[in-house]
Amino acid sequence: MNTEITGIIFTFLITVALASPLGKYIAKVFGGERTFTDFLNPVERFIYRICGIDPNESMDWKQFLKAMLTINMVWLFYAFFMLMYQDKLPLNPDGNAGQTPDLAFNTAISFVVNCNLQHYSGESGLTYLTQLLVITFLQFVSAATGIACLVALFNGLKEKTTNNLGNFWSIFIKTNTRILLPLCIVMAILLAFNGSPTSFDGKDAITTLQGDAVQVSRGPAAGMIAIKHLGTNGGGWFGANSAHPLENPNYFTNILEMVAQVIIPVAMIFALGFYIRKKKFAYVIFLVMTVGMLFLLIPTVITELHGNPAIAQMGVTQNTGAMEGKEVRFGPAASAYWSIVTTIISTGSVNSMHDSSMPLSGMMQLLGMMVNGFYGGCGVGILNYYIYIIIAVFISGLMVGRTPEFMGHKVEAREVKIAMIVTLFTALITKGFTALAAYMVAHHPDVAWAVKPSGWLNNPSYHGFSEMLYEYTSANANNGSGFEGLGDNNIFWNVTSGFALILGRFIPIIGPVAIAGLLANKKFIPESGGTLRTDSFTFGMMTFAVIIIVTALSYFPPLALGPLAEYFSLK
Repeated sequence: MNTEITGIIFTFLITVALASPLGKYIAKVFGGERTFTDFLNPVERFIYRICGIDPNESMDWKQFLKAMLTINMVWLFYAFFMLMYQDKLPLNPDGNAGQTPDLAFNTAISFVVNCNLQHYSGESGLTYLTQLLVITFLQFVSAATGIACLVALFNGLKEKTTNNLGNFWSIFIKTNTRILLPLCIVMAILLAFNGSPTSFDGKDAITTLQGDAVQVSRGPAAGMIAIKHLGTNGGGWFGANSAHPLENPNYFTNILEMVAQVIIPVAMIFALGFYIRKKKFAYVIFLVMTVGMLFLLIPTVITELHGNPAIAQMGVTQNTGAMEGKEVRFGPAASAYWSIVTTIISTGSVNSMHDSSMPLSGMMQLLGMMVNGFYGGCGVGILNYYIYIIIAVFISGLMVGRTPEFMGHKVEAREVKIAMIVTLFTALITKGFTALAAYMVAHHPDVAWAVKPSGWLNNPSYHGFSEMLYEYTSANANNGSGFEGLGDNNIFWNVTSGFALILGRFIPIIGPVAIAGLLANKKFIPESGGTLRTDSFTFGMMTFAVIIIVTALSYFPPLALGPLAEYFSLK
């Protein structure tokens, strides 16, 4: 156990140690300063020229969002038709079929919005062509979209008064060329040398230790595995995701993949401090997020190391902890760390089966996605946290009896309304769709559908409810992990979770960027003795309190019906 705990601490410390210089580099890239990757300037100018982009064109928040939403719509239609007709395209050595319209609808949206919720099994649901030209492509551009929108927020905070949030296309292209591609090349090489496949060969026939003849899928997986983690995407090349021995071969790759999925979200926090020259403000954000992460991580690790109470009541000793659904080569502690990291960061990749987690662990995973602001995904984590800051500034202003201000700009009714709409609407998506699914299971279990609601759940009672709650929470948080006891590849789940995916992605992006643009366009107010200091420990505690209160008020009822009820039923 001590070795496993040491592994967790080492993994987190090396992540932070690498994230700090990476954050400084990212700030230089978007600040227009000289970096060692300036040799890519001709490549970027070529891209601008063939695409007809003027990288120096300024954009206000409306123009910025218009560009972002337009190109995402193009990617959605492209992915949808590619997935439906993949069986008629080349690079399909295993003869995999095209996806049904409802599954293609869900998959296309899922990868466009950086969620990677997979209602198909990776190696059998896609061809090599769609794995590369659709899935891997979308994993790059969706991550770059989130980072670009965060840089727009950075630009709004940096200037005293401005109408220019930067050029979406320029930021987007630099994110890919200067950040994502270089990091992915390094990681893919490390994965390939540790056993992840990189060939275009079809299935390989092997004989197992017990004499069974099986077909093992392969393919050029290493590159996709790299961007799935660095871009906080999470969708696996293989159906078992990072629990698969070819996707995550050993303990070194397990640490590598855990570091990879955290490093850019944490680096963006440090980049914020360097970019707007308010490092103390960034440190406060990092502290609040880290404390939030520890509040979720510590109970999860303790619970998983203590094993399953139901098994203990049978007189079975669990010296290695709760091992159901976990890889022996990783163990319960490393799996617990991964499960929290992947849910607070919106990666959604798994190295253990979350459906087999202890009830308290499942609740921590759900809370990580419900908050969706402790580090969070590439770019969007700080955008979500920004909403909590606006609410905290508003409440703090009410408490001291003066107009709320943030970074020298008055926070007025319009900005607060946008923040509240984002907060309330995301809760409505999760709880509304979960209520609809629960209603169908309870009142129309045998309705004449291709897949009846009575066949959705492989687990009854509280855990079955948790499976439905987890699915929509994961979709809304653009996470992609799941309680896989849920039978979700049918029209109802493909369509409803598809709408949850697209709304849960773009509303929390549009809101913060709009607020940043509105505030940046206001007259700058110099600091005075009564100015609320947002870079103080006190304000950090206030923001943390807002996060706890908002999450508790929004989600306590469904958590009580699911994981909490299951937890007390096992006591």
